[in-house]
Amino acid sequence: MQGWPELGCALWQLVVLVSFSQTEEPTCVQIGDPEIAQLSQDGDIVLGGIFYFHSTFDYSLSLFYQLTCRPLVNLKSSLNFREFQFAQTMLFAIEEINNSTDLLPGVSLGYNIYDTCGSIPKTIKVALALNNENGNTSSNSDTPCTKPVQVQAIVGETSSSPSTAIGTLIGPFHIPLISHFATCACLSDKTKYPSFLRTIPSDYYQSRALAQLVKHFGWTWVGAVRTNDDYGNNGMATFTETAEQLGVCLEYSVSFFRTDPIEKIQKVIETIQASTSKVIVAFVSHLDMDVLIHEMSNYNLTGYQWVGSESWISDSQIAVVDKNHVLDGAIGVSIPNTHVSGLREFILDFWETLFSCKFKQEKSDENYRECTGQEDLTGVENSFTDMSLMPIFNNVYKGVYAVAHALHEILGCDETCNKNILQHIQKIHFKTKEGEEVFFNENGDPAAKYEVINWQPRENGIVDFITVGVYDASLPFDEQLKLHNRSILWSQGSKQVPVSVCSEKCPPGTRKVLQKGKPVCCHDCIGCAEGEMSNITDAVTCVRCPPESWSNERRDACVKKEAVFLSYNEIMGILLTTAALFGTCVTAIVTIIFYRNRTTPLVRANNSELSFLLLFSLTLCFLCSLTFIGQPSKWSCMLRHTAFGITFVLCLSCVLGKTMVVLMAFKATLPGSSMMKWFGATQQRLSVLGFTIVQVIICILWLSISPPFPSKNFEEFKEKIILECALGSALGFWSVLGYIGLLAVLCFIFAFLARKLPDNFNEAKFITFSMLIFCAVWITFIPAYVSSPGNFSVAVEIFAILASTFGLLICIFIPKCYIMLLKPEKNTKKHMMGKGPPKTF
Repeated sequence: MQGWPELGCALWQLVVLVSFSQTEEPTCVQIGDPEIAQLSQDGDIVLGGIFYFHSTFDYSLSLFYQLTCRPLVNLKSSLNFREFQFAQTMLFAIEEINNSTDLLPGVSLGYNIYDTCGSIPKTIKVALALNNENGNTSSNSDTPCTKPVQVQAIVGETSSSPSTAIGTLIGPFHIPLISHFATCACLSDKTKYPSFLRTIPSDYYQSRALAQLVKHFGWTWVGAVRTNDDYGNNGMATFTETAEQLGVCLEYSVSFFRTDPIEKIQKVIETIQASTSKVIVAFVSHLDMDVLIHEMSNYNLTGYQWVGSESWISDSQIAVVDKNHVLDGAIGVSIPNTHVSGLREFILDFWETLFSCKFKQEKSDENYRECTGQEDLTGVENSFTDMSLMPIFNNVYKGVYAVAHALHEILGCDETCNKNILQHIQKIHFKTKEGEEVFFNENGDPAAKYEVINWQPRENGIVDFITVGVYDASLPFDEQLKLHNRSILWSQGSKQVPVSVCSEKCPPGTRKVLQKGKPVCCHDCIGCAEGEMSNITDAVTCVRCPPESWSNERRDACVKKEAVFLSYNEIMGILLTTAALFGTCVTAIVTIIFYRNRTTPLVRANNSELSFLLLFSLTLCFLCSLTFIGQPSKWSCMLRHTAFGITFVLCLSCVLGKTMVVLMAFKATLPGSSMMKWFGATQQRLSVLGFTIVQVIICILWLSISPPFPSKNFEEFKEKIILECALGSALGFWSVLGYIGLLAVLCFIFAFLARKLPDNFNEAKFITFSMLIFCAVWITFIPAYVSSPGNFSVAVEIFAILASTFGLLICIFIPKCYIMLLKPEKNTKKHMMGKGPPKTF
């Protein structure tokens, strides 16, 4: 805000205007002095121009002095050369049109150009003067106040806030207002500013371009400084909105105006100094930037990367003011560079004609000197001859030509066509002499194209504005910003892209966790949990690995789990295989010994047929344990459990038969007993076959209803897959195991009953010991099997099979082999039938 005096002045003038408009018989009464155009020329059609040639006056002076721009300080210090250049560009375009035979032939354009002194109240007064005839009228005159409009269109204003004031005032009168440098996006609202047009793109696109530029270089933690007016506030609002969408956060956003007390500007600088961000986005007008640069130089505020709006980023005057190189390496967007042929010469000629002398640079001061008017100014470098703002001059040039083309269409059409110049300007589409297309969209805005400018100081202290990229809003979002393959010079001459983040990027293997009470750009990096991973930078969440995979140590990838099973290659598999083969070999040796001694009483006494069948079944028991080793498959899973169940039942059936033979043989010796005829060789074979068939039936039902199958166990070990055989039907498995247990208990009972028979070699005693071992092994097996993880349960089952098989082999056959090999004298019928001492077991 420029202060209460200006606001009060504007309201006062509007009240006066309304009060006179409501009078039944209005008469014109001049309030104050009439406005006098600083530059004017008569013509068939008159255009208005509003610029502020002077801006350095005391705003604390009275309203009278504000409205009249008095007292003016000396010309050299108060004249705004760039605004004077804008006005001269307007004169150049009008002169060029008047000399043209193709555009408005026979029609001369005139102009009335006013100086607003950078004051909004003064701007409103000038707009009222342009809206109506501005001349002295006697207070006694009966001349009505309503008069024809003085101008057909107005070129100006340079800033957004004055443009909003003018646009609101002249909008109802449909007088076109064409600005060359008012960029506030708010001016695109045709409901509020129906007659406003501009030849410079809206800040809506500039703000988005700056946000994309910041995001492109990875700056997610930035500060923001803006001018406290429509230009800065609206531009920064759009930037903030777009930046948030792109994941960029603002650490602070401060505003100021060039007329603010020095304390407020110092507070802005203190905010910058206290911040942690190293990038500053400055949406500031060139006049405000001038004030800020002077104050920052006093604080030696260097080391920050500045990102600038088009208002100052390509302004050579700002670069000259930056004595301490605060802005070196600045980057931002600017209007594309262009050229208007003949304009430079026109401005220099006008300067020579108007002042008939020149400014001479002596050390750091500019001084007047007497001159003849014949000097050549083309080699003089000062703010007036500086042509660095040629793109803005071109905007003024295009604005004047837009009015001329609209007038040309109106003058060339018949009486039935619409004579409204505003509607014709909105529809014009032409090319300048340089080949540039000029047109307005439905909001009165041109096409939005920018160049990305980088400040690169040379050794002599002069700053080069190097174009390093382009921005075209008409392209798809991800293609709008394109940077050239050209080196960019950053703050303090660095060639490395500055880093400005609240928190460092979270590497793969971690996820972001927002810090409480801080913006989304401030976060902590938390490592992913086991079984989760993140393979991108700044991951928001960790992804759980598929069931067959597990996260690696860095948690940045899922690796396939190791498939684990009891194999022949590992130590446990080798030991168990060796034990099984060793048991098989021992059984084979025992079988050979029994075969060679098959005619001896020791072998014949205990049913040699059952003994050989038992040895065969023990061999199968040793070998069936090998089916549990190796990678499970469909057939191996079905084979291992059924083979184990059937061979063990065959083995126990033989043991049960031998036990019953011993018991029945003793009963047969009793007087009147006929037991043996009911348990002869045939009955023994049938009993073995019957007991075995029952197990075969159980296995067939198990395989038919729900057979065992290979499965992958993901639960036992997080980082491994256990390849195992699922039971299918648990009832089938426990039925097989239960039937084996039933036979083992029967064998133990019968053997226990026959343990004290009076033979010298009572086999029932050894069978009792073997069944004790067998039952102890399998009773222990059940809890061990249930509690063992993964492939250890398979090892437990194999161990139970081998242990119980070795128990049967050793207890039943090794004592007999001992007698046959080492005590052959005892292998006689007499010795076998002899009475021994009483049994105590």
